[in-house]
Amino acid sequence: MALARIFVFTFLFLVLALALLSSAAEGAPRRPQRGSKSRRNSLKAPRRPTRKGLRRPRVKSTRSQPVFKAPLPPPPLFIGSVVDARTYGATPDGQSNSKMAFNQAWTAACTSNGPSKLLIPPGQYYAGEIYFQGPCKNPMTVEFQGTILADPNADEYQENEGIMFENLEGLTVYGGGTYDGQGGVQTWKNGRSRVMPISIKFQKVNNGAVRDINLVNSKGFHMTITSCTNFSAERLKITAPGESPRTDGIHISRSNGVRVLNSVIGTGDDCISIGDGSTDVQVIGITCGPGHGISIGSLGKLLEQSVKGVYVTQSTLSNTQNGLRIKTFHDSPHIEASGITFEDITMKDVKNPIIIDQNYQSNKNQGASFVRISDVHFRNVRGTSVSNVAVTLDCSSAIPCEGIELADIDLTLSPNAPKKFPLSATCSNAKIFSRGKQNPPPCR
Repeated sequence: MALARIFVFTFLFLVLALALLSSAAEGAPRRPQRGSKSRRNSLKAPRRPTRKGLRRPRVKSTRSQPVFKAPLPPPPLFIGSVVDARTYGATPDGQSNSKMAFNQAWTAACTSNGPSKLLIPPGQYYAGEIYFQGPCKNPMTVEFQGTILADPNADEYQENEGIMFENLEGLTVYGGGTYDGQGGVQTWKNGRSRVMPISIKFQKVNNGAVRDINLVNSKGFHMTITSCTNFSAERLKITAPGESPRTDGIHISRSNGVRVLNSVIGTGDDCISIGDGSTDVQVIGITCGPGHGISIGSLGKLLEQSVKGVYVTQSTLSNTQNGLRIKTFHDSPHIEASGITFEDITMKDVKNPIIIDQNYQSNKNQGASFVRISDVHFRNVRGTSVSNVAVTLDCSSAIPCEGIELADIDLTLSPNAPKKFPLSATCSNAKIFSRGKQNPPPCR
């Protein structure tokens, strides 16, 4: 009996001891196995801090990867029906003539009862004259994604326009597309003696905008904005060879409230020309060259209207024949060019950085110019000239220029100038006043 009791107590003691040992083993931290991930991490040295926090992770090299091109800004929000030009027969093969298809698709969108957008999808479309005319029932949107190849034969254009936007109240054109005017050496040679087709023309468009499109190798002017109100052109790229005549980038006339912003333009003529009847025009953030610079005029060739309120700023002109120019004809009507400011402009190897020419093509017209030029300001113009006359103010003998301001002019002779003479300024029939730095010294 006593032996049995001893056996029972011994068995219970052993069971209790084993339970205690098992519980203690579960609560103790486990030792990582040799080569395990947790062991490797536990042996790592702490990351050394840098000046701005922890050391940045190593960036994978992109040398062998293609260069990423920044996308265009997101398109404006559009709520309405979309008319795809392909549903009307536009064929993106670069050969089939899509002229009628574009015109029919526009008519369908223009006559829609609600907001409508004409879509020109990616691809190459061959086309002659295209007419996008109103009035339309609602403001119109054109999303221009593809490439339009113009008919290369200039004789096929009855109205001398590649695309005509006309008589519209509310218009937005955008999309990253390209209009290729397919001008060439022979076309530009013929253009010296005749008017050649304009790539894109906006006429009688109120509250309009064109942005993020490309124009190349126009036969004539690349873009014209005429008889428009409250119109903006932004983020355009316009290119043609420097030897292509009369291929102005953007020509503005008889319009009010036009803004040309943040664009790159290089052609064989004026990057931007501002013609008669233009009022309240702003040109901001332009990269110009090659070409003839940024011009007001020519004025006074026909029965024309005055130009008032032009502001050009924050722009760069490189390797252009002229920089900032105002030009008028002899034997002109009595009109004005006033309220004009050129400010914060950079010149790089420009032939005539600052020029007023009221004897433009004087060998073709007798007499004098009757365009009154006044209240004109050249402010903070800097850079290099490739000619020794950096400032030319050649005004009319009939009506001298008045109120011409030269402020903070700093132009130096370019190392690429063919002749090494000191820079100078020349004036004729001009009443000027100057302030700030003056290089070259102002004429009196």
